[in-house]
Amino acid sequence: MTAAEPNVVQFQPYGDYESDCPARLAVDIFGNSWLTVIVYTLREGPMRPVELRRAIGGISQKMLTQTLRRMESMGLLERRRFAEAPPRVEYALTAAGRDLLIPILALGEWADRHGDTVRATLYGDPDD
Repeated sequence: MTAAEPNVVQFQPYGDYESDCPARLAVDIFGNSWLTVIVYTLREGPMRPVELRRAIGGISQKMLTQTLRRMESMGLLERRRFAEAPPRVEYALTAAGRDLLIPILALGEWADRHGDTVRATLYGDPDD
């Protein structure tokens, strides 16, 4: 392996398109753009849904609620309800959710380094 090649991790062999393949799970997680945005937004600590929606921008209440429920069922975040009037709910990342920040930040670094090249290839160089 040369210095330019990324580290390659060897995983257990899985059949083609097996439902329990870890790579399918990763693609599913990163295929949901709101999920990664919510993980990134919660990186500094718990937030209420209204705070999340305001911080993210452009997400409907319905989509936020659906994504939060899905993330909770996946074990990526925990929902805490406080016995107050009116009731208060906060969402916080679990250990698994915090670990997702590693590939999210790596992907962000890649986009920062190569985004202009990809955009120019897809949409043409704006300086032409």
